[in-house]
Amino acid sequence: MNDLLRAAVLPPNLVPTGLLVVVLLYWLTVIVGLLDFKTVDFHADAHPGVHLDGAHLGAGHSDWLDGALAFFNIGRVPVMLFASFVVLPLWVGSILANYYTGNTSLLLGLALLLPLGLASLLVAKVLTTPFVKLFAVLEQDATGAASALGKVCTVLLPTTPERLGQASVRIDGAPLMLNVRALRGSLRKGETALVIDYDEQRRCYLIEPYAA
Repeated sequence: MNDLLRAAVLPPNLVPTGLLVVVLLYWLTVIVGLLDFKTVDFHADAHPGVHLDGAHLGAGHSDWLDGALAFFNIGRVPVMLFASFVVLPLWVGSILANYYTGNTSLLLGLALLLPLGLASLLVAKVLTTPFVKLFAVLEQDATGAASALGKVCTVLLPTTPERLGQASVRIDGAPLMLNVRALRGSLRKGETALVIDYDEQRRCYLIEPYAA
């Protein structure tokens, strides 16, 4: 373990190690509820161009870029999930490549990142492919759950305007799980709330306290 840590902070491995630390910190903030795992995400449209958190690229660039994003499953799975599957094999590949070549040079380590990065992109494509159908189903559920608007729900996981939670609502007698955020204040587990809107950007429902 100590050898691995020493290898991770060697000059040729500093860049992939730094990227791995960023990814780990991101998932830590997701776990503790400071961020939603879809906070950083691509939204690709077929003709108008590609959107990244509200930014718009011209239609002239969209053909090749849409194709590249679709090939690597970006837009079909959350971008940070894809990035995680890129960074981890990149880090492992860098550690192994520099170890077996005996390299301690930062410049050579940076040069190795190009082929390692390309290989990691292909690995990430393979690893994320099983998630494509899963997130497609989740998107369909979110779209088809418009009937949840105006319904009374029960909070299952606490939520605030900044923290994502979960709630259960009954549609035609069947319980439906929703990702939710409080419109204002905070809502605790077991409290009753009213579903008032759907946030397309954050992909969650907005709820507020409800008293019968």
